[in-house]
Amino acid sequence: MTEPRERISDNQIAFMMVLFEIGSTPLFFLGSKAKQDAWLAMLIAAGFGLLLVYLYIAIQRKEPDRHLIGILRTYFGRLLGSVLGAAYILYFGYESMRNVRDFGELMSQTLLTETPLAVTMLIVVLIAAYGILKGAEVVFRLSEFLLPILMISYGILILFLFITDIVHFRLLLPMMENGPGPVLKAAFPDIVSFPFGQTIVFLMFWHLCGENGIPVKATVRAYVSVALFLIFMNALNIAVLGPTLAGISALPFLQSVQLISVANVFERLDVFVTLLIYIGLFMKMIVFYLCAVIGLSQWAAKARNRFVLPVGIVIFAASFLEPNYTYHISFGFNVSLKLFTIFQIVIPAALWIVMLLSKGKPAVRIQ
Repeated sequence: MTEPRERISDNQIAFMMVLFEIGSTPLFFLGSKAKQDAWLAMLIAAGFGLLLVYLYIAIQRKEPDRHLIGILRTYFGRLLGSVLGAAYILYFGYESMRNVRDFGELMSQTLLTETPLAVTMLIVVLIAAYGILKGAEVVFRLSEFLLPILMISYGILILFLFITDIVHFRLLLPMMENGPGPVLKAAFPDIVSFPFGQTIVFLMFWHLCGENGIPVKATVRAYVSVALFLIFMNALNIAVLGPTLAGISALPFLQSVQLISVANVFERLDVFVTLLIYIGLFMKMIVFYLCAVIGLSQWAAKARNRFVLPVGIVIFAASFLEPNYTYHISFGFNVSLKLFTIFQIVIPAALWIVMLLSKGKPAVRIQ
């Protein structure tokens, strides 16, 4: 079917790349198994993630007018391509569901402590559904408004951490005390999958770019910038709390912010962290939600708006499947991240090989 004609600018792609990759990542201590070398694990994972970005760009360049679901059906045929497309729709929906649950749980812990979890999650899903009904252009315009707020908030918090004099980078030493093994184990596949492998979502949007095609430079610059920021934030959590305390803390960055005290005036800056939770998780959730809707629309050859509310209802209902937040986090890091590499690495690599073997002539051309 023919999708509504939408256009996304180069800046919007770059801003969304930064906003999407940041998400809730700085709030957590990724690579904790590597202890003080967790930032090195993130550095290695970011390098591998950059290779994935180039792989995704190469795939899109072969089919500049199609998104991922259409490309799969084009090169793998109607049957296998449809099966893989359906799997990606479920993947996008599941990722959105995880962010809905994260949003509800973290808001309950930090700001809306008396508000029922279901109410918080229902509101965020309804807001996202409204945005998606307005189209991808509106969703991507949000990034231009929200990214400056996000970066200013992080900047203020980081500045106050240094002013309070609780940042001690000596806690990052010794480097690779137990060799490179723990660093590599922390990087692969967990940090590669979250957050860097999640850039697979842009294969659903690059075809909406202008006449100049994929904004490769803007995309790569945005990725490198946000990767360096995330590496720094991981190191900052260690430098403030130490590797042991950061590793056992549910929200190490929040705990770090709670230590800020400047002239007995600037204290209790948790509201900034709450703002970061809202912006990061909401934007990540709405992008995955939009991908699921776009994918289902292509897969079923029906108008996109038909699926906005049904997909939202499924995402909201599925967010209650996990009995508690501890199980939610444990399942996500111990199971989901391993499985997600199939969607982020294995299938895209296989797709690229098929595209190369086809020499630009796909086996089955499906409009």
